Amino acid sequence: MTVTIREVASAAGVSTATVSNVLNNTGKVGANTRRQVLATVRKLGYVPDVHARRLASNRRPMGIIVSDLENPFFPEVIKSFEARARELGYDAILSDTNYDPHRTREAAERMMEHKVRGVAIMTSEISMRLVHELARRKIAVTFLDLAPVSGYMSNLRIDYESGIQQVVRYLHGHGHKRIAFIAGREGLKSNKVRQEAYEGCMRELGLPIGPILRGNLRFEGGLEAGRAVAAMKPRPTAVVAVNDLTAIGVVKGLLGSGCRVPEDVSVTGFDKTRLAEYSNPSLTTVDIHRDLLGRMAADALYELTNSENAHGKEYRIGAELVIGDSSGPVSGRHA
Repeated sequence: MTVTIREVASAAGVSTATVSNVLNNTGKVGANTRRQVLATVRKLGYVPDVHARRLASNRRPMGIIVSDLENPFFPEVIKSFEARARELGYDAILSDTNYDPHRTREAAERMMEHKVRGVAIMTSEISMRLVHELARRKIAVTFLDLAPVSGYMSNLRIDYESGIQQVVRYLHGHGHKRIAFIAGREGLKSNKVRQEAYEGCMRELGLPIGPILRGNLRFEGGLEAGRAVAAMKPRPTAVVAVNDLTAIGVVKGLLGSGCRVPEDVSVTGFDKTRLAEYSNPSLTTVDIHRDLLGRMAADALYELTNSENAHGKEYRIGAELVIGDSSGPVSGRHA
């Protein structure tokens, strides 16, 4: 049975205001009274209602919803989001959807239950009905290219197109013509944009599109794709992977099949996670500035919740090619 603050006050022989002052370290309370209240709290096993305390102090949290905590892209975004939220005077609440639309709905409902001031939606597996429901409740929303900006809704636009174009042109500049693409999950807008950018750039350069293989944004999908590429005849001389985790799987699959990286096949990733630096060989990848993304998401929510008209804005985040050891010139015997 839950112990209330009134029961603590009654057992300690003080007022509820005194108990509150002791627990929140506010007001003037004598040393003996403080010891008496704390002893009673321990004896009765009283646990303060954090949610109620937040409401009383007007310290409602910010939320962040991500797709996959196993993907090293997201922990770094979460870390910068939480750090910035704290700088702005907010706590942060996290939900992970594991690419499951049902879990995404539950995550949004959890945010509403916790009465968050705003929520950063870092996933595409959410219906716009849910997004609009959050905004209708005057909960600020920041998302990645899900919809146009509107009331209580701001958009973070990552320049995926430029990032992929930089990769393809770099590979072409090093003599590669047979360039494969490892896509992500079907239905995810960010993956669709990257694939379309790859196809468009290949056309512009007069190169044949494909082969295009379907991954799952995880290491296992990249591993399978790498093995498939190794078995192709003629084999692609370069692979553009949709993200770093996929690219590392591709490298592993190629090496395990007897191919050298980059001597036989160059491999590139996307996102510039820490794994890109630690992998062997280090990945050529695209930096979309995850720390800036997390901070910008928190700043956008803060601006929405503190503006007079609460009309959203669009924020742009650039992409930058970073050269690693997983790519290089096409070998003469593979050209």
